[in-house]
Amino acid sequence: MLGVILIAVGELFAEASATIGRYEVKHRKETLYTMGFLSGFWATVFLVIYSFTWGEFRFSYDSLPTFGARLGLEIALLLFSLHAMVQADRSTFAFLRTFTIPLLLAADLALGYPLSINQVFGVSLIVIALLILLLNHGLSRRGKLLSLMSAICAVGTITLYKYNITYFNSVEAEQTLMHVFLLVAIAAAAKLQTGEDVTRRMFKPVFFAQSLLAGVATMLFSFAFLFAPASVITAVKRSLEILGAIVFGRKYFHEKHVLLKLLACALVAGGIGLMVV
Repeated sequence: MLGVILIAVGELFAEASATIGRYEVKHRKETLYTMGFLSGFWATVFLVIYSFTWGEFRFSYDSLPTFGARLGLEIALLLFSLHAMVQADRSTFAFLRTFTIPLLLAADLALGYPLSINQVFGVSLIVIALLILLLNHGLSRRGKLLSLMSAICAVGTITLYKYNITYFNSVEAEQTLMHVFLLVAIAAAAKLQTGEDVTRRMFKPVFFAQSLLAGVATMLFSFAFLFAPASVITAVKRSLEILGAIVFGRKYFHEKHVLLKLLACALVAGGIGLMVV
């Protein structure tokens, strides 16, 4: 239950940050590179502070193969997600990313994590909700492929993350190093591709708020995986992401098919109920 609470609070912060970011990119006040850098900056700062004060910075060299594989997938995931977040409707992006859940269920079973029949039925309800939307044109066409690629990459990153913190590294060591490498990668890519300095706007009020919200969300998400299987945590995260995307997408971006999306969201909520009881 603690993992679910951490995800719920984190998702509220994450959705607010994503909405600010998408709005600013659409109005050409920030680029995708800046959006990616802002999303990771404060998370990295928080992780570094925690690691060297209250936390335990434990990193095993035996994890280098899986850590390196995760880093490559995280870079791909970041690029797919940033482009999808801007091109697709917020709710389309959120719903299609639920494809991660059944794939993670298979990965959890392969890694030996126990899953109950309720959790399996819960995942099934979530998949049914997604099929209803796909069959009734409840999802826009823009950004569909990018959203699906984001969902597939997330299976690898989440599975490797869960594996590393279970058998090798502490949460703070794994996430601190990963976020530092990702920040360096996106800053370097921005400089090489466009000559952009991604740190230029980070202390302006709206961008500072966007970055800080994302940082708090990342911290909460990171520790949630200690308290439940990856498929359960991700199911809850994706489901709350959908609800937030429907609300914010309707209010700020005038997205359509709200009633159909709310029906699908109700099925998703039922799936969550089965998974966490």
